Amino acid sequence: MKKKPFSQIRQILIKTAMGEIKPELILRGGKIINVFTGKINSGDILIKDGYIAAIGDYSEIYPSSENFEIVNLDGKYVSAGFINAHVHVESSMVLPNTYAREEVRFGTTTIITDPHEIGNVGGMPALESILQMTENLPINYFVMLPSCVPSTPFEHAGAVLTADELIKLKNNPRVLGLGEMMNVPGVLGCSEDVMNKLDAFDNYIIDGHSPMLSGNSLSAYKAAGIMTDHESASFNEAIEKLKLGLSILVREGSAAKNLEDIIRGVVDNSIDTNNMAFCTDDKHLSDVCKEGTIRCNIKKAIALGLSPISAYKMATINAAKIYGLKHIGAVAPSYKADLVILDDMENVSITEVYKDGIPFERLNFEQKLNCPEYLLNSVNYATIKVSNLELPKSDKYSVIGIIDNQIITKKLEYTYTDAQKALANGELLKIAVIERHHATGNMGIGLIKGYGLKNGAVATTVGHDSHNIIVVGDNDSDMILAVEELKRIKGGYTVISNGKVIESLPLIFGGLMSVLPTDEFISQLDKTISAARNLGVNKNIDPFITLSFMALPVIPEIRITDMGIFEM
Repeated sequence: MKKKPFSQIRQILIKTAMGEIKPELILRGGKIINVFTGKINSGDILIKDGYIAAIGDYSEIYPSSENFEIVNLDGKYVSAGFINAHVHVESSMVLPNTYAREEVRFGTTTIITDPHEIGNVGGMPALESILQMTENLPINYFVMLPSCVPSTPFEHAGAVLTADELIKLKNNPRVLGLGEMMNVPGVLGCSEDVMNKLDAFDNYIIDGHSPMLSGNSLSAYKAAGIMTDHESASFNEAIEKLKLGLSILVREGSAAKNLEDIIRGVVDNSIDTNNMAFCTDDKHLSDVCKEGTIRCNIKKAIALGLSPISAYKMATINAAKIYGLKHIGAVAPSYKADLVILDDMENVSITEVYKDGIPFERLNFEQKLNCPEYLLNSVNYATIKVSNLELPKSDKYSVIGIIDNQIITKKLEYTYTDAQKALANGELLKIAVIERHHATGNMGIGLIKGYGLKNGAVATTVGHDSHNIIVVGDNDSDMILAVEELKRIKGGYTVISNGKVIESLPLIFGGLMSVLPTDEFISQLDKTISAARNLGVNKNIDPFITLSFMALPVIPEIRITDMGIFEM
């Protein structure tokens, strides 16, 4: 059932605060983290219709419960629910309801999502399906509409989204604006398509995506009306963007781990964090289940010396202000009763989470799989032969160099002779990206260093952002078998060795998400990752997430798409 808007319960909250109407729940005896004053306060928290009606001393008016509930917190801390300011739910590889359950369990009650992953596969019908599927989930599920489908003209996605199409969804109350504008050359060059999208969302939030952009180019990018950036890999990069007024979303995901460098710089240089928030961008469900998302960010930031109040502000009210969310992000009257109860503020030890005043254990995360049929049969590629995987003859090769724990890459150069030797001794591997939406036959072949695989192949249909097939291997026959296995399982992950399928993880929803419940999914994911590790994949990278970013041409310095090697 849809929740009432604030305007419909305003008078009810007023009368509850005045003691004229009884609350549904009182939280008593807690230490309230006040994001407005930076202090710890006390007081009864009165909850009515999913909102906080009042904070104060109501011990005489309500000394005991009568047709409502009183919970004694016994000195525990109370924070507003955490906000994940930028996330791609599809990157968790499970359906939104399964993902939302784990987010809320670890205290994140609001997520701001950019569904450009499924948008690249299924276009507008896919976006409409996601909005329908998530409408009644017990989490604040906000959407930024994908700005770059495909992300560049140098690849082929399953769909193309224009400004005219995106406008059809912008009046949805859960749509906050335009998702990460990855087409930096299009912004700086004032391309018609990009300008049309920016103009269409001029009065909305517009997310940025500007890795390693600097100087005059960064100023020009900000001048376009871009408001946020989550791609800063270092403190120096973050501070340059912060100086120009960009809101910095500090990212700590499964592949890109930028929090330590940025927060350490913030602490060492006493930087004001009021225009900074936390995000994960892309994080595997198994990692979420181990440590949460924003909970993990808060804990790491405090351990690096950031004051606990500043960390909690970044996790709550800062993100709410950046995205214009009026009733979210604080423990105060008129704010949603999205609350996190903690034993320990610095270790972020969570004992209970409330969403709209309802404890986590009572929340219903059931969801119907509602999508176009083609999203369940999305792996369609042209027939592949061994000859298709032959490297083009060249005197010199540009090679993708993987950087540990990062999604940026390093361009390396090899002569023909050195490349052949490096392939023979396993220093280099072949990597291919195969168009899988419309069976066009487009295929890019290249070389990669630092992946570490031996005696086999690894392949995935999760290939940011166009989500074509990516396969890496040290022999052509295993690479072809890996691609065929992805077709058989309707998308996902697979590990092949010596002509045999070692492990596979089906992701049948668009080739991106599993329909399995959490425990079954994580078990199979762990087996598949372990199988890749057993073939020698670099221990400092995620075998699949890192691979998925090798096809994203908007990240420096070198990538590969279904159109070939792409250099920035």
